[in-house]
Amino acid sequence: MFGKHLNVYKLMRHIAKLRKRIKYWQQVGSQAVQDICQRIDKAYKLFFQQFKKGTRPPSFKKTRKYKSFTLKQAGYKFLSGNKIRIGNRVYKFSKSREIQGKVKTLTVKRNNLGELLILVVTNYVDKSFGVVTGKIAGFDYGLRTFLTASDNSAIESPLFFNSSRNRLKAASRNLSSKKKGSNNWYKAKDHLNRVYEDISNQRRDWFWKLAHDLTNKYDVLIFEDLNLDGMKRLWGRKVSDLSFATFLEILQTVAAIKGKVVHFVNRYYPSSKTCSHCGYIHQELSLKDRFWDCPSCNTKGIQRDLNASVNLQREGASSLGLDTVRLPQVASVV
Repeated sequence: MFGKHLNVYKLMRHIAKLRKRIKYWQQVGSQAVQDICQRIDKAYKLFFQQFKKGTRPPSFKKTRKYKSFTLKQAGYKFLSGNKIRIGNRVYKFSKSREIQGKVKTLTVKRNNLGELLILVVTNYVDKSFGVVTGKIAGFDYGLRTFLTASDNSAIESPLFFNSSRNRLKAASRNLSSKKKGSNNWYKAKDHLNRVYEDISNQRRDWFWKLAHDLTNKYDVLIFEDLNLDGMKRLWGRKVSDLSFATFLEILQTVAAIKGKVVHFVNRYYPSSKTCSHCGYIHQELSLKDRFWDCPSCNTKGIQRDLNASVNLQREGASSLGLDTVRLPQVASVV
């Protein structure tokens, strides 16, 4: 009612007293237990900020469903031979890359397959920026074509979920035929989780490669601020399969490292309905119209997605204060 919740520092002091009495809490460092309080505090603050949007308050999470813990200054030590000591135990791990800089936090995370991952955050800053190309491009997101660029290039989505539907159906059917709680049921459940994990890994790998490719070609990338939740309600599974929000997060991360700019145009800007040649707005244009003719300048066969990407490029450049005269030649609409 009043937007208040437990003070995080009082809660941390209370948890520190409880930890002395609960033995299995002592298996990890005290900071891991206190980090839970900080997560709860962050969750409540987010809940109060987005209360009007229908966000639910933080719910109770069982111990076996808690999939990660975080250590900060103490509680761990890296040893030689790809080994790490956490508490009183020593574990061996496979290192994906060398750790550069001073370690700030270490998180141990368990995925749905029961595999343990070590995520390390350091203070290292990569000062090697990407190649400066001087190019700016607008991108229109679509269900048929993943991205359509203003230079008339298109990027098709592999639709990893759709291509693996037969594997998912077989794995789900196999799980349904097993007695819940039996050994075979757990094996079938792990197999289903493995299929989902493969789909997620394939999609994220493709996103990272695409993000690096786009940031190598362009210095400024313009997108539309879409209502993805509303699109999911309308078109469902295909929007989830495209995972455009995840791609934008990865793209912004890569762009920040390389010193590139990702800019968003207001979702209410009529990018598809505006003629990129004369500026006429076609108010009656519907989603099923992939091509349209401009009655103002008599341009025939305007391709909807390419036209939108060109308009996004111009609108984004204008809002950023860039000199539109120096922009690369805008591709003509077929």
